[in-house]
Amino acid sequence: MSGRLAGKRIAILGAGQTRGDTEGNGRAMARIFSREGADLLLIDRDESAAQATADICTGPNAVMVADVAEEGAADRIAEAAKARWGGLDGLVYNIGIGDGGDGPAGRVEDEAWDRIMLVNLTAARRVMGACIPLLRDSGHGAIVAISSLASIAPSPMISYSVSKAGMNRLVQSVAFHEAAHQVRCNAITPGLIDTPMAIEGHSKASGIDKEALRKGRDRAVPMGHMGRAEDVAFAALYLMSDEAKFVTGVILPVDGGSSVKVAI
Repeated sequence: MSGRLAGKRIAILGAGQTRGDTEGNGRAMARIFSREGADLLLIDRDESAAQATADICTGPNAVMVADVAEEGAADRIAEAAKARWGGLDGLVYNIGIGDGGDGPAGRVEDEAWDRIMLVNLTAARRVMGACIPLLRDSGHGAIVAISSLASIAPSPMISYSVSKAGMNRLVQSVAFHEAAHQVRCNAITPGLIDTPMAIEGHSKASGIDKEALRKGRDRAVPMGHMGRAEDVAFAALYLMSDEAKFVTGVILPVDGGSSVKVAI
């Protein structure tokens, strides 16, 4: 352990994960952040999933159950951080949902659009807004939001894609307005990552065999293979650490070259 986050008080939303063969982004960030000395508040709507993450982490971490889609959830999260620590140094928004009713503009269902926008974007704005006073008080607050390659690339799921594009602009707006208060805000846009949500979830929804799905996703990445959750976590570690103390408003691809492929 190098202690890159020693003494930092960090709340991770989406700290649990669906069951699967591999590790999810939230769990990987929690594991690596705790190893680097952070004290964590692990937040998820599924208590057992958040507790499973806490069980693999080091340090005196706490678990909180919260559904960001519910009114008042953002304020409860900020209040929990204040009650536990008296303040907050870092916030990770690692929440994003899709929906069976999503699709191209001509077919997307209004209910799916509204729910995806609520969870992926509106709730992110609420949580950031509720936590910003605590982050300002720290004198060196940092926010890391997990966006998606879908925010800049063509996608058949318009609600998800637009919500993540909105996330990018939210991050840059917060970065601009909070810079004078020494609060940094950055986003990561993962590409194809081998996580339970991506593999088990997609396999179950599509009926495609998991290994066939993995091989197809590997072929789609310029580097020839998907990333792992810890690739996202190490990028988040840098952005959360003091090594990035002059870095804000960045939309960082972690995608094996997929965004370059899109650009060309």
